[in-house]
Amino acid sequence: MKDLSEMLKEKYGVVFNNQELLKEAFTHSSYVNEHRQLKLKHNERLEFLGDAVLEISVSEFLFHYYPQWSEGQLTRLRAKIVCEPSLANYSKTSGFNKHVLLGRGEETMNGRKRPALLADLFEAFIGALFLDQGMDAAKNFIQLTVLDSIKEDAFSHAMDYKTLLQEELQKNGDILIQYIILKDEGPSHAKFFEVAVKVKGQHLGIGTGTSKKSAEQAAAQQALKALVSQGK
Repeated sequence: MKDLSEMLKEKYGVVFNNQELLKEAFTHSSYVNEHRQLKLKHNERLEFLGDAVLEISVSEFLFHYYPQWSEGQLTRLRAKIVCEPSLANYSKTSGFNKHVLLGRGEETMNGRKRPALLADLFEAFIGALFLDQGMDAAKNFIQLTVLDSIKEDAFSHAMDYKTLLQEELQKNGDILIQYIILKDEGPSHAKFFEVAVKVKGQHLGIGTGTSKKSAEQAAAQQALKALVSQGK
């Protein structure tokens, strides 16, 4: 797997000590079934291990990155980060889909584009890297491929900031949270909204959007950032 090794070294600075372990991570069960004479191992056991390594790494990151968030808030974001579509996207972005060994049937059925297969492949690689070089190397790869995207707000579209803000503000009891429309402009096909979120007479955040709902979410997101910066 010369091309794969070169890509990993160039893109991530990863050089495997055990090349057989790397090959196992990129070997799908369909390939093993069609090449039984080679006595190869498929990547399902490595996927099991990589899933655990990924989850603890993401959990630790979120725990420190969002110190004000509750268990429920952290759990919901983690679920978005490690769900099948997200993992499949990481796998494609990393170029893994080009290197996985597939059986002819799986190849014919466009296995290289199948989200479940790509998600499993990504986890299998993490499991292999963990066995080959330890937790620090696995965490470094996860940082480059997964955690940096969190810092860039890549998951903001999937977050319900209004619910998160409500949970944050109402930890000690009910508090009235109001969303006030400051601007409602433009024709029906190109609307523009500006919304403020107000609590106890104070504007906590202002957001804009092409719909009232998106502007409210943006305002709630700004309010959460303000609360974190204030240490509340």
